[in-house]
Amino acid sequence: MKIIARIENDFVSKFGIPRQSGLAPSVKSRVVFEPEFRSADALRGIEDFSHLWLIWEFSKAKKEAWSPTVRPPRLGGNQRMGVFATRSPFRPNPIGLSCVKLEKVLWQSENGPVLLVSGADLMNGTPIYDIKPYLPYADSHPEAAGGFAAEEWERKLRVSCPGEMMALIPPEHRRAVMDILSQDPRPAYQQDPERVYGMAYGGMDIRFSVAGDELTVRQIILNQGGKNDV
Repeated sequence: MKIIARIENDFVSKFGIPRQSGLAPSVKSRVVFEPEFRSADALRGIEDFSHLWLIWEFSKAKKEAWSPTVRPPRLGGNQRMGVFATRSPFRPNPIGLSCVKLEKVLWQSENGPVLLVSGADLMNGTPIYDIKPYLPYADSHPEAAGGFAAEEWERKLRVSCPGEMMALIPPEHRRAVMDILSQDPRPAYQQDPERVYGMAYGGMDIRFSVAGDELTVRQIILNQGGKNDV
């Protein structure tokens, strides 16, 4: 298969990426097509759809061998389930599927037509193999059973970020950062309230800890502008 495009966003590492698409709707991304596929004709009619399916590769999660069972984060990372009953990135073929909202098409960009999307759960640079429109009448099944992941991911944390640290976050990134942190980026099996975690996003290293249902931002390091101990 040919790579048709790559995602561009502020997720430079896997840690902190939302566990599913749409959970952090304020996260913005760009879908930039490879030169061979920079054709306006290939996107004719796409603006009539509000959401798109992205078919992509877990390019940072490749393994030579695969396992028939994996440990889903939703089960605390301690219980094994069949790989085909999960959305684990460690699969025989490392293919991902995400539904994103189409915000706008930039028809005249320097890289040809570019799609602006929100809610993506892909790391910057992830290769995309195909794009298909989301069809509400066929793709939406409210009555569907959700198995071990039936409960909606509602455990949102209260995020405490002192004003002097909030001021270090560029205004265009603040809502996205708060959305990402509120989803609790930690592995499900890590519950140590004294542990400090670091999440890279938008040229920042955001250090935080979690106690109970509250996440507290401890430090913000600006990777492009030096270290800020606040």
